[in-house]
Amino acid sequence: MKLNELEDLGLKNVGQVFHNLSYEDLIKHELDNGEVQQTKTGSTAVDTGIFTGRSPKDKYFVDCDPSNKYIAWGDVNKKVSADIFAELLVVAQEQLSNKDLYITDVFCGSSIASKKSVRFVSEIAWQSHFVKNMFIRPTEPELEVFKSDFVVLNACKAVNEKWKEHGLNSEVFVLFDVENNIAIIGGTWYGGEMKKGIFSMMNYWLPLEGKLAMHCSANIGEKGDTALFFGLSGTGKTTLSTDPHRALIGDDEHGWDNYGVFNFEGGCYAKVINLDGKSEPEIYNAIRANALLENVVMYGEGEVDYEDGSKTENTRVSYPIEHIANHKKDLMGGHPENIIFLTADAFGVLPPVSKLSKEQAMYYFLSGYTAKVAGTERGITEPVATFSACFGEAFLPLHPTVYAKLLGEKIDTHNVNVYLVNTGWTGGAYGVGKRMSIKNTRACINAILDGSIQDSEFDTTKTFRLQVPKTLGDIKPEILNPRNAWEDKELFDTTRDNLAEMFVANYKKYQDGEHTDYAPFGPIIGS
Repeated sequence: MKLNELEDLGLKNVGQVFHNLSYEDLIKHELDNGEVQQTKTGSTAVDTGIFTGRSPKDKYFVDCDPSNKYIAWGDVNKKVSADIFAELLVVAQEQLSNKDLYITDVFCGSSIASKKSVRFVSEIAWQSHFVKNMFIRPTEPELEVFKSDFVVLNACKAVNEKWKEHGLNSEVFVLFDVENNIAIIGGTWYGGEMKKGIFSMMNYWLPLEGKLAMHCSANIGEKGDTALFFGLSGTGKTTLSTDPHRALIGDDEHGWDNYGVFNFEGGCYAKVINLDGKSEPEIYNAIRANALLENVVMYGEGEVDYEDGSKTENTRVSYPIEHIANHKKDLMGGHPENIIFLTADAFGVLPPVSKLSKEQAMYYFLSGYTAKVAGTERGITEPVATFSACFGEAFLPLHPTVYAKLLGEKIDTHNVNVYLVNTGWTGGAYGVGKRMSIKNTRACINAILDGSIQDSEFDTTKTFRLQVPKTLGDIKPEILNPRNAWEDKELFDTTRDNLAEMFVANYKKYQDGEHTDYAPFGPIIGS
């Protein structure tokens, strides 16, 4: 790198600059620095410190014109003044000055028409490894002319000692200056802050260009049919999109522009708690050299205990998408034929699969429902309904209806089929019923993708008024309509109506008279 590029970032007296290292060199640095352990399969494993997940309450955007006119301010998108940002920028710059630095240049977005160039700066080798895994790796000719659109200064070892004076949440800071195209991170080592930080920025940039940014996975069939899988953590988004019979476009973040669907990333970030090589062979076999495990428990000579969640239930692995043998080489697909909303309904109320109208799709997209159960988060002992707009509310700088409007327009334009698939419980709520088998869920997904579900006859459920197939392949018919799977029908009706009330209460924030009201297409108690 040129010295003036570092000086322009406010970094002084920098030692060695390790710029765009190869995987081999990065891993050598990680091991030599004592940052990671080597596993038996050749991957490396890191502990991310006290933070094993993101710190959403410490994320802020600079309140500055004109971006402040577009950002939906509130609990998700909190304001920080330009003066406080400038103060903390100095903290980050001082932390990264007088150090050896790892600098990694990547692309976010495989579509030439929509991609962004991002530069990450850190003093830690494994963080450089993480972003090399997660984003699109430029070719050597592309690196020679690389010019960043956005810069992330990861000063994770620095903290904000004046956080109370600044009126912030804690000594941790994850701040975005949209107008000056720079983000700073301090106080947390968790790599996901970098991944999801750039995702948040793509969710800001693209819709203003009439393009949709999406928290979803995507794959493509042999006939060129693209499918999207939306879903919150724990619903099976990564697992179900990784299919040996379909090429993986990507497992988490995508855009949809005039040319079709494209991956934001060049890698995958999969949960590995209770990972089993038999049920998830593609992910299991991807954990080899260049893969980076997070917060797993190790024993013996590099053995990993995937069942041990004593550090966190959020154990993860990042790996280049090339580790999935059947991936789409250009990370792109055409306009989708099918969209699947995944939910893990721990109340056992929603059907394993239902066909949605365009208006229902808008309702369930804005609702973004799943349910957390015991073991997923501390303090949770029974099912808790979770609503996250557009299946990714934490990463939406703009109002959720902006994304919903774009999705609706694209569904209309490209005549897309939309389905709701429940990977949660059947025959009763969590603790009584059973988790939907992967075999049955796969059968539902396959019927959607091969089009055979459209040959089914459909019933309409009460209250939620969802279209469910009467029969579908080898799936037992009583499972397809969830009420039939419960022994206690009255308890089902009560549980269903309670969940419906939660949906109704959540959706009221969109009934402000300013946006199209899709509430009539959601659950209606007594119907």
